[in-house]
Parts: sequence; structure tokens; C-alpha cells
Amino acid sequence: MKSPVLALVVALGLAATLPGRAADSLPAIVRILGATQDAHVQVDILRGLRDATAGPSQLPMPTGWSDVEAQLAKSELAEVRSLSRMLGLKFGSANALAALRALLRDSSADPAQRTEALRALAGIRDETLPATLRELLREPALRGAAVRAIAAFDDPANGLALLAAFPSMGGAERRDCLTTLASRPASARALLAAIESGAISKTELTAEVVRQLRSLKNEAVNASLTKVYGAIREVSADKQAEIDRYKRLFYAGGSTPGDAIRGRAVFAKICQQCHTLFDVGGKVGPDLTGSNRADLDYTLQNILDPNAVIPNEYRASTLEIKDGRTLTGWEGDPKWWRVADGALTGGSTTEKVPRNFFLATTRSFQNFDLRLKLKLTGVPNTGMINSGVQIRSLRVPADTEMSGYQVDAGDKWWGKLYDESRRNKVIA
Repeated sequence: MKSPVLALVVALGLAATLPGRAADSLPAIVRILGATQDAHVQVDILRGLRDATAGPSQLPMPTGWSDVEAQLAKSELAEVRSLSRMLGLKFGSANALAALRALLRDSSADPAQRTEALRALAGIRDETLPATLRELLREPALRGAAVRAIAAFDDPANGLALLAAFPSMGGAERRDCLTTLASRPASARALLAAIESGAISKTELTAEVVRQLRSLKNEAVNASLTKVYGAIREVSADKQAEIDRYKRLFYAGGSTPGDAIRGRAVFAKICQQCHTLFDVGGKVGPDLTGSNRADLDYTLQNILDPNAVIPNEYRASTLEIKDGRTLTGWEGDPKWWRVADGALTGGSTTEKVPRNFFLATTRSFQNFDLRLKLKLTGVPNTGMINSGVQIRSLRVPADTEMSGYQVDAGDKWWGKLYDESRRNKVIA
């Protein structure tokens, strides 16, 4: 058989579903609550009140609540005090508001209770909360909750505080922090400025964050994003139609639960030549290990329209002879290197080149796709007709030599890979 208290709680829960009924019942419940000294009975009633009044809107303060609230605040049972504060906030109690603010700022208090206070104050959008949240970013125990709560407040100081605390954050906190920074144009610009300056690594910009930044539709944000991240364009209508078609197939069950073994085999055959996944694969394209592969939209867009977002380090760069006449942008001995007919030309057809004289660009590249045309001319009896192209190499200090891999060219040398100035031998 149910106890009177439990029956009362159930009745209140039912009444709360009907407009006006809960407000009529509350004064009677408050009187019973004030009449009992049994802390466990108080907890039962307070829990019922909490559940019955759950929701974002506040309720008028019931008659007699102020006196009961003062009595419950002295309870030896922590749950009674906590539930009383939460209900007081729901009823617009100034005392409850002050108590929750004080609890949140009390660094010696239980972190769980402080987190509960933070959520309650965030729920009513307490005007004093942003300043407190910025302080809490320095406290590891509450930092995650503070990062998530601060997103609801449009205060220019929030972005600067988040950026300052970013280096000390963990993985989940960093994701929430980036999402918060990317939610408003002002903080988004501050984030991109921090990335441009090197204060935050560009690798922190996940596809989700890039998508969120783009959704702001802010010209200044888009310009900065392109500068620090890379080329970004909207998915074309035909590509979007194709993405939607595959999504329908997926949700119809045609691809669920999937076949991980076959998927890995397909990846190894098609994708792994350029992409790394869990330390296995090529380096031509982005590492996929940390990508959001669980996001179907992200996965389909990157498979069906991979060039919609291209990070700067994977954009194509064309290295050209600027004026077609001089070696601007290159360094090498002009006796052996020149520009002829718009092409880089090395060596001599009249005298033997005494040793290696390499021409090197003054720029550096990584993760590149090198394409060129190479022509060898000359008469074999004047000397060895041989050349090569250095890749992933460095200039030997105070010398004309290079150190690194050389793709050889010449009779009996075509296609060989030579380790120049290191092992000094053919390695492939």
C-alpha cells in the first residue's frame, strides 16, 4: 500500500500536467513540507515537487514557501538543502539565487553540487553567470561544464577567456570550446586569428568546426577561414543529390550494419595509397584517423565531393618560371643553369660538367604531387648524359650539392632512386 507522502507526490505529478492545477496544489504541499521534521520525508516531497515542476519556465512562489525555504536551508541532509535551493530558484526566490551563486563560486564546495548550481543558473540565464564561468575555466573540475554553459551568452570577453584556457583543456573540452568559439562571428574571428598566429594549431579545426564556421555566413570569417585552412566551396546541387541518394540507401538498411572487413579491404585498395588510417597508409592526403567517420554527412561529402574542402597543405601549387627569361625564385650556378625557350636548362653540350651543380627552388613544399617534363640531349662520347630531380631534399650548406632522394634520368638510370649525399647509392 502506498504511503500518504508517495500518494501526494503522484497526485502532484498528475496535477502538473493540467494547466493551473499544479499552482493550486502547491500551497498545500508546502504546508505539509513545513510541518514535517523527518528529513527523509522532506526528501520524498521535494523530489516529487522537483519532478512535477520540471521545465524551463518559472512558477509563482507558493504561499508559505519563504518560511519553509529558510527552515530547509538549515537541514543536516545535503540533498534537502540542494533540492530546496533548486525549487526556490524555480519559484523566483532571491535567497535561492544568492545561495546558488555563492555555492558556484565556493572552490571548497563539492564539485558535483557546484556543477548542479551552474546548470541551474544557466537554465535561468543568470546575468552574473558569464563572469563566473570565465573564472571557472581555470578550475579543471568545472571547466568542461563551464565551457558548455558559456556558449549561451553573447559576451565578447568569453571568446578571449576560452582561447586563453584552450591549451590547458583536454580532448572533450577542446571540442566543446571550438564549437562554442565557432558559434558567433566575433569569437570565430578571434579563433581564426589565434590559428593564424600559431597560438592554436590548425589541426584543431575539424570538419565539424569548419562546417559550423561556414554556417555563420560571415564574409570576414569566410575570408579568414580560407586563409588559415584552405579552399572551401559549397557542395554542388548534383553532388548533394548524390549524397542524399546514398543517405536514403543507408537509412533503408542497405548498408547497415555494414561489413567492416570488406570495408577495410576497399579502403586498402582505393584510399590507403594517399590517406593514413591508424598509422597505415600514404601521406598525400589528410590523415583520417581523427576524422569524424561516425558522421554520415561528413563521410559521404568527403567520398563523393572530396574537393569541397581542401586544407592549404593539400592544395595544388604550380611552380613557374616567373618571366620566362631569368632564374627568379631559384638558386644555382648561372654558368651551368639558365632559362632557354621558357624551360629550365642545365649542363653543357660543349664541355663536361666537372661535378654536381644542383638548381634548387627557394621555396619548400610538403605532401606534393610533382609533375614535370624532362629532356636529355647531347652526344654520349662527350661524357655521361645524366640528370635527376631531387625530392624531399635540402641544400648542403656552403655547397652546390643536395642531400636527399634523387629520381635519376639517363641511359641505364631512368626510374632509379638514388640517396644523394647520404648513403650515396641506388636504393630503388
